[in-house]
Amino acid sequence: MRHDRLPDGFGVRIDPRVRAFSGGRILIGGSPARMLRLAPEAAELIGDGYLEVTDPKSAMVARRLLDSGVANPRPQLLPSIEDVTIVVPLYNNADGLLRLLGSLRAHNVIVVDDGSDEPVRVPSRPGRGQITVLRHETPLGPAAARNAGLHAATTEFVAFLDSDVVPRTGWLEVMLGHFSDPQVALVAPRIIALDSESNALARYEHTRSSLDLGRREAAVHARGTVSYVPSAALLARRSALLDVGGFDESMQVAEDVDLCWRMDGAGWRLRYEPAAHVAHDHRVAFRAWFGRKLFYGTGAAPLGKRHQGLVTPLSVPTWTVLATLLFATLSRWGVLGGLVTLATALVRLRRAFTELDNPTRVAAVYLARGFFAGLWRLASATCRDYWPVTLLAVMLSRRIRHIALAMALADGVADWFTHRDSGGLDPVRYVAFKRLDDLAYGSGLWIGAWRARSFAALKPQVRQG
Repeated sequence: MRHDRLPDGFGVRIDPRVRAFSGGRILIGGSPARMLRLAPEAAELIGDGYLEVTDPKSAMVARRLLDSGVANPRPQLLPSIEDVTIVVPLYNNADGLLRLLGSLRAHNVIVVDDGSDEPVRVPSRPGRGQITVLRHETPLGPAAARNAGLHAATTEFVAFLDSDVVPRTGWLEVMLGHFSDPQVALVAPRIIALDSESNALARYEHTRSSLDLGRREAAVHARGTVSYVPSAALLARRSALLDVGGFDESMQVAEDVDLCWRMDGAGWRLRYEPAAHVAHDHRVAFRAWFGRKLFYGTGAAPLGKRHQGLVTPLSVPTWTVLATLLFATLSRWGVLGGLVTLATALVRLRRAFTELDNPTRVAAVYLARGFFAGLWRLASATCRDYWPVTLLAVMLSRRIRHIALAMALADGVADWFTHRDSGGLDPVRYVAFKRLDDLAYGSGLWIGAWRARSFAALKPQVRQG
């Protein structure tokens, strides 16, 4: 049994997106969003939004805040970087490996050459840590290469870095602090672009890479806003990885998603730490870029077989779907029906907030946020995951054609507006690349489902609430 008591000195801070009511005794937020009720004594411990663990009682409150997703960790203790072994899976990228090794300090590194055409040779680094090279004579895949490095390591922590990344200063120290929580098994940095200016596609990837999970720190949960972290750069507790069997070597894509979900299911905590940066050499030639996006899409079907009910392109409440369909009729009765649907949902939601001051206003705010978030997910899924169905409907109906075009433009422009501060493209080129991005991923999604003879990964979830 794991000891889960947070150490003294460990801190948690309430997430800025969380809203407090009733003198801090009720917190609303997290991912997925929830309402957390605290005893008055627990609310007093939080004070100005920060709680430091000093005894068993404060440790219990801090754990509850973390597990509810309404607070983020602020660890004070830092394991030594000497307790970390860096594992680099490699296949035919000697130049990238040399670039990566040049960015590392006195770390011990295990390079797993996964059947490269030419066996890798690395220069000696006197005084800069030991480099060990393991070789597979035939390619077994990145999951097998990572597992080989995992089993060869002897340190408490293992960092996985792909050969096409370059970690930035302080990346390891920022992530290591999270492991002062004994229940944290895996932490991932933010993946940023190594090349952000060479062409228009590089600028788009700098803004909207599939590997970049954004600026906000988060717990990683299968059903959360951050549902997984990419294996291009990870830091993990070695014993925890061994407990779950490491990476699934039968998977050639989405093995990182599978690992995160198995660890989550085993009760381990996982964190996304965007303050740590690792630069990735994105594909910025169109053919390679499009092919990679398509490849990512093929991973959904095998995931759906392993994790039933967790893989879905779309999960929205029933009332959101009904209201959207009614509004989409553009008729008087349709609009009226949509308003009645929203009003009914408001009455139901208000019941959850009856103990708050002005529950109607609070319910209306969260209803509006939920509806527009659901509308955005519907628009995105129409253009991305279900684009073949949308294309067929467009060919059959002029009204659907107009609605689909409006949704495609609105979704693209809204996405550009959200990411406009990242130094990316003008809205016209951004929307064009966004639609091609979605076309590639959606095609891979359907191809993967066809190959697996299973369409579970395409099934939407319309849930109550």
